[in-house]
This record gives sequence, C-alpha cells and structure tokens, in this order.
Amino acid sequence: MSSRGGKKKTTKTSRSTKAGVIFPVGRMLRYIKKGLPKYRIGVGAPVYMAAVLEYLTAEILELAGNAARDNKKGRVTPRHILLAIANDEELNQSVPLQLLKGVTIAAGGVLPNIHPELLAKKRGSKAKLEAVITPPPAVKKSKMSATKKSASKKTAAGKKTAMRSKKQGEGSKAASADSTTEGTSTDGFTVLSTKSLFLGQRLQVVQADISTVGSEAVVHPTNSSLYTGGEVTLTTSDFILPGGALEKKGGKEFVDAILELRKKNGPLEVAGAVLTSGYGLPAKFVIHCNSPSWGSDKCEELLDKTVKNCLALADEKKLKSVAFPSIGSGRNGFPKQTAAQLILKAISSYFVATMSSSIKTVYFVLFDSESIGIYVQEMAKLDTN
Repeated sequence: MSSRGGKKKTTKTSRSTKAGVIFPVGRMLRYIKKGLPKYRIGVGAPVYMAAVLEYLTAEILELAGNAARDNKKGRVTPRHILLAIANDEELNQSVPLQLLKGVTIAAGGVLPNIHPELLAKKRGSKAKLEAVITPPPAVKKSKMSATKKSASKKTAAGKKTAMRSKKQGEGSKAASADSTTEGTSTDGFTVLSTKSLFLGQRLQVVQADISTVGSEAVVHPTNSSLYTGGEVTLTTSDFILPGGALEKKGGKEFVDAILELRKKNGPLEVAGAVLTSGYGLPAKFVIHCNSPSWGSDKCEELLDKTVKNCLALADEKKLKSVAFPSIGSGRNGFPKQTAAQLILKAISSYFVATMSSSIKTVYFVLFDSESIGIYVQEMAKLDTN
C-alpha cells in the first residue's frame, strides 16, 4: 500500500504512554470533569493526578509486602494493606499529612487499640498498672489496738504471698520486680506506669505531690538565686503549691541550708545543680537545679545537661531513688512533649554512660492528665534492648 501512495497504518499513542505513567490519564480526566463540572480542567491536571496515585499505590504495596513478609505470608491481603497504612507516619500518623487516616480497607479487619503498658512484655510476663493506696488518716488511741491487729494480719498475709512468689519461675520473679515501688513508706502515691531499662533501672510515672514522695532525693527546679518562696512548682507546671510551701515543709534548717549555699557558691549557673538535706521533707535530700528557658541558646542541650547533673549528684551520695518533676515545662516554657523526650533521653543515656550507677528507680512525679499521658507514651517508646 505504501508503494502505491496509500497511508501508513499507525498505532495511537495513549496519554498515559506520553506522560510515562501506568495509570490511565484519560480516565482521570473524565473523573475530574465529572466531579468538578463547573471548572475548566488544565492539560496537566489528570497527568499529575495519575502520577500521584501511581506513586501512592507503589508505596502502599511495598509497605504491605513488608507486612506480609513480617507475618510470614507469601500473599498480600487487605489485612496487610491496612497494617501498612496504620503503621506509616505519612499515611496515617503524621499530623500535617495523614493522607489515608480513617480510610476503610474492605476485608482488612480492625486495628486493636491497646495501651502499650497493658501489652505482654518480651519476657512473657504481663505488664500491670500498679497502685499504692494512700493510708487512712490517724485514728484515735482507743482504736489503736484494733489497728495494730489488722496491720499484723496484713503483714502475715504479705509474708505468705512473698513465700509463694519465691517458688515461681524466673519470669514471675522479673514481673514482681517490676511491680514493686520504693515509696510505700510515705504518705502514699499512685504508680501509673513502669518501664525497666536494660541495665535494670526502673522508670515510674507517679501521680502525687513531690513534697510528699519518700524517695531518697527529689529534684526542685529553681532559678539562679535558689528561690524557694512565693509560688514554687513542686509537682508539674500545672500544679503550683501556695507561697512558702517548700520552706514550711523543709523547716528552718532547710531554709538556713539554702541561704548558706547562696553565700558560699553564689548564683547557680544554668544547667547547674546543688544538693541540700531534706530536713522536714520525707525525702533525704533535695537537688536544686537551674533549668534553661525554652527558646534560649542551646536550650535542649542545657536541659539534657541539667538532668544528668542531677543524676550525678544522686550518684555521688550513692542514692537509690530520685523523683523528677517535669523540668522545664512550667514557667521556663518548654513544650511538655519536648521536655519529656529530652528528659527521658538524658536519663537513658546517662545510665548507659555510667554503667555502675547506684540509682535503681527514677520517679516522674506528675499531676495533670496531659503530662501523665505524654510521659507514659514517651516512656513506652524507649528502647530497652
């Protein structure tokens, strides 16, 4: 035909081939026109839409393949696609994007919504929420004998329970070690969450007033002049005791010790920490630290240094427990989640670097539900391997 002057038979090139994508560009154009009939559609709009959908599909299929491999399956199912979307930051978790958050995957099932602290730990023991009940108020003398009898019965029952626990295996011993606290001799507090580090130290989120916690040392965020009067943050940024509460609980000897420190050492530098006896407080020692303000030069590094200096002072005294409030997230302006991440990272790295620390328990003494939720969440993310 061509030799006789006829036309050559040519194949039509599709828009997808011209654009270099697999998804049909023409179909995308029809969908856009149908969804937006009042608008003029540019030439590049369907091409761009096809390219974006193709990229997302490839990304999801890759993640779903990884999920199938992790579950030792040779075929990708809708369940694996659901898991791939749920565990990806851009597709589901990251706040600015969350491209597919809330999308229903047919036959994908549902995702369990279980708090990390309620899941079984790696060694097989069950994680438990622990609570130390606040003891009742003082009773009259006429009822003292009955109280003593009931206390002796409870002690005997506790001894029997301890004997039974000794007969259990190694897994139950590890679980019981996680469920004990070092504050039972104080006015009482509630332990909401426990995390064991790989060197054996325990981190515990506690809901209480730090001035009543009977740990061997409590950390008191202050300023360069070791100010304790006025409004003193003793628990968290949201729970402020009235003026002079720290001085009242510590007594005159406590105040005199702080005055002596001011005269002897002068202003406390940023990230610095000094130690005094607790005197009238339940804690044996009080560690005063001058934490940095949010937005200042190298504020994150200085907060890390502040926490490590507090721990170093506790190690010098061979202390076994330290109680921290949420340092920096009060009047110093640190975002609560940022402060929690920096403090937890500083404590974990300190124990790794020290290796032979005498500290066995670190309490995070909090009051408001927001701070508690943040610390429990961030503590669960810590790597204990």
